[in-house]
Amino acid sequence: MTNRQRHAPFCLAALPILLWIGSSSQPLNAAGKPDDAAKSKAAAKSAPAQAPDTFKVLFDTTKGPVEVEVHRDWAPLGADRFYRLVKSGYFDGAAFFRVVPNFVVQFGLAANPAVTKKWDVKIKDDPVKQTNRVGSIVFATAGPNTRTTQLFINLRSNSSLDGMGFAPFGMVLGDGMQVVEKINSEYGERPDQGSITSQGKAYLDAKFPRLDYIKKASVE
Repeated sequence: MTNRQRHAPFCLAALPILLWIGSSSQPLNAAGKPDDAAKSKAAAKSAPAQAPDTFKVLFDTTKGPVEVEVHRDWAPLGADRFYRLVKSGYFDGAAFFRVVPNFVVQFGLAANPAVTKKWDVKIKDDPVKQTNRVGSIVFATAGPNTRTTQLFINLRSNSSLDGMGFAPFGMVLGDGMQVVEKINSEYGERPDQGSITSQGKAYLDAKFPRLDYIKKASVE
């Protein structure tokens, strides 16, 4: 395996979609508590299928605010999926679980594993129209047409990823990269993505308690 292959961002293979059917205005799980997956599904239904031509998203993180500007024409399918994820509340509580200094910061597995499963539906690739420059935000992938929810922010110019199908759809604005560069990297690539997918925040809190995370993501 080459160095490039070892460090290429990737997502997990798709898992079955979790469906919820019910009539309550506030869905409950088996324990009688609010069902985050069902709420995420309801919010996703209310989000427009197509994102605006340009829009901004504010990530309120444990290291500070990070503002991203999305350009739909750069990667329309990716921008649309990102918009719906944010509007559904998907990223709220999600950790920055993979941090490779001078390469990428990766995130996009939900705090609640049921929410991760619900959104684990692949979208087709967009043509790469922008280079993977510092501060660009991109969907991770496990190969052609496998994008789901995982994202990464480039910490340097990673133009070598352009030819591998990684299509940037937005950029971190202003001083946001100073915040991104402070995200805790002590755990590197140690968090297991399979365990995050199946156990969510409980696994990360137990094994990697000092990870930084997104407190809330919102479309401005």
